[in-house]
Amino acid sequence: MKTVAMQIPATYFLAFFFLLLTGCGQAVVKTTANTPLTIENNAIPESQLLDLGVITFDPGLDNIDANGDTTLPEVRNAEALYLANQLADTIQRSAAWGAVRVVPGRQTVVDVYVKGRILQSDGETLKLAITASDTSGRQWYRKNYKEVIGKYAYEKRKRLGRDPFQGIFNRIANDLSQYRQKLAGGRAEELRTISELRFARDFAPEAYNSHIAENRSGRLKIRRLPAVNDPILNRIQRIRERDYLYVDTLQEHYDAFSRQMETPYQTWRSFSYEEILSIRELRRQSRIRTIAGVAVIVGGVVAAGSDNRSKQVGGAVAASAGGLLVKSGLSKRAEAQIHVQALLELGQSLEAEIEPQVIELEDRTITLTGNVESQYAQWKAILGEIYRAERSQ
Repeated sequence: MKTVAMQIPATYFLAFFFLLLTGCGQAVVKTTANTPLTIENNAIPESQLLDLGVITFDPGLDNIDANGDTTLPEVRNAEALYLANQLADTIQRSAAWGAVRVVPGRQTVVDVYVKGRILQSDGETLKLAITASDTSGRQWYRKNYKEVIGKYAYEKRKRLGRDPFQGIFNRIANDLSQYRQKLAGGRAEELRTISELRFARDFAPEAYNSHIAENRSGRLKIRRLPAVNDPILNRIQRIRERDYLYVDTLQEHYDAFSRQMETPYQTWRSFSYEEILSIRELRRQSRIRTIAGVAVIVGGVVAAGSDNRSKQVGGAVAASAGGLLVKSGLSKRAEAQIHVQALLELGQSLEAEIEPQVIELEDRTITLTGNVESQYAQWKAILGEIYRAERSQ
């Protein structure tokens, strides 16, 4: 006499085999070769040193939902500043540039601008869209950079004291240095002059509008140079020194912000990495268990309708087992959602670490809150008042 188990079709056993596979998750070890930063060994003449500004990154909030990312917008906004500052620090260490600062936008006059947009950032993968251009409006290049790290990157960070994604910043800095080296002779000095005239035009447009003009491509060209020892330009150069002071102080704020953010942000990154792996595995298990469960239920229903008594019993058992598999799959999905919620709560705790910074400037105190671009616009207005006051004396 055949047993009930022998009457259960092979489909059921295949489904249970799938279930067994879910318990045998594969451990994937990733290794990321860290690209070394290229250091400029040759001294660059002062006249060819270009000042570079890294504009605070676009947080790419519209990419969060598209990638299924669980990062809070508040966290991503803070991350946009942190990553920009990390990049600026890396570029400065390459010794290929003049002053390298994080700037609020192109209204801050520098020779080279680097814009970034966060395409993906979840602790495991960092993907950035980078655009480099110069003060004339000429785009140098546009490129996407991506880095995927393994869990050992976070252990190395603690041991070596570097960002887990330092390789991506090194690659960007190296590409910028290579492009700078390819500039035509005299182009660096020309860019420095355009920056000087741009700044002067902001304060004395009646005097310097005719010195630079846009061509058909929208790029600035020098039409004529100021006279030697131009008194107006000399006065504006002193104003620009004040602007340097503000931008340097603003950089101190960005540095302090990054230091304050370092510990909670890296903790969030590491936890996010673990959560990403957990969610991925749970969803895989949920999918396989649910599919297997449905297959067993369908097979069980068919068997239950058979004229063979043994098959009917086997079908009922299989259908019941399939129901348990589906329930298990749904339970796994609920467990994944718990991990997603944990990420959100951790992101809120990170947001709580971010506080406004107070900057002391000579005769006044400025509190940096809200939109930094509007703050800088107010600062430029104050510089305009100082310029007009000095000119009327």
